[in-house]
Amino acid sequence: MPEGDTVYRTARTLDQALRGSILTGCDIRVPAFATVDLTGQTVHEVVSRGKHLLHRVGSTSIHSHLKMEGAWHLYRPGTRWLRPAFQARIVLHTAQWVAVGFELGLLELMPTRTESEIVGYLGPDLLGVGWGAADSAEAAARIAAMPERPIIVALADQRNLAGLGNVYVNELCFLRGLSPERAVAEVGDLAGLVHLARRLILANKDRDERTTTGNLRRGAQLWVYGRAGQPCRRCGSRIARGRLGRNELELRDTYRCPRCQT
Repeated sequence: MPEGDTVYRTARTLDQALRGSILTGCDIRVPAFATVDLTGQTVHEVVSRGKHLLHRVGSTSIHSHLKMEGAWHLYRPGTRWLRPAFQARIVLHTAQWVAVGFELGLLELMPTRTESEIVGYLGPDLLGVGWGAADSAEAAARIAAMPERPIIVALADQRNLAGLGNVYVNELCFLRGLSPERAVAEVGDLAGLVHLARRLILANKDRDERTTTGNLRRGAQLWVYGRAGQPCRRCGSRIARGRLGRNELELRDTYRCPRCQT
């Protein structure tokens, strides 16, 4: 699933192409909103909120979530799409661009003034404009509010802080020497963990090749995620893979070094 840095870049690209433009066509291929036509409305902006995307058009917000398979593409009018048309869930036309949302896991429309009813539950956005000490403290407090939860589950909960997915939460646990199943109550410095999460995602927000090791060479970008059975880059122990979570919503694939993460 795309993580907050990927969604941030998607929003920025769409915003640069569409901001201030008037829609010359609007085709929504989701039954609940198929009759809505925003043609003639102005695109005010496209923003990300954690893993969520918001196109603000006229007085309407188009809310989408990529989930596992979704993507937004930009094309010049008349050029061939890179994915089949049957996968398109929404097509927005301007004089200069065609924006296509393919296989979006979620697509809905709402008045912009009611956005908070949809995304207001999210915790502080790690890539939000104006992130400060108050945001960091709030995120740490939200994580601490359920002390019995495994730390990796708490970090991935978008209600605590918005933007982290499986890659980042596994890498964070390794970098802090935490076993993924360790209870939140046993993690000594939640504020430091939140700070590191922001540093990591900020470092990757402007590049397609994500790295937590600082090495962009293929196969060397990550410490543990996706490396089950391979040697730890620090101690040589074999990386172990597991699954953790009380239900399907919380279920996470975990990767850990049994020696470095206690």
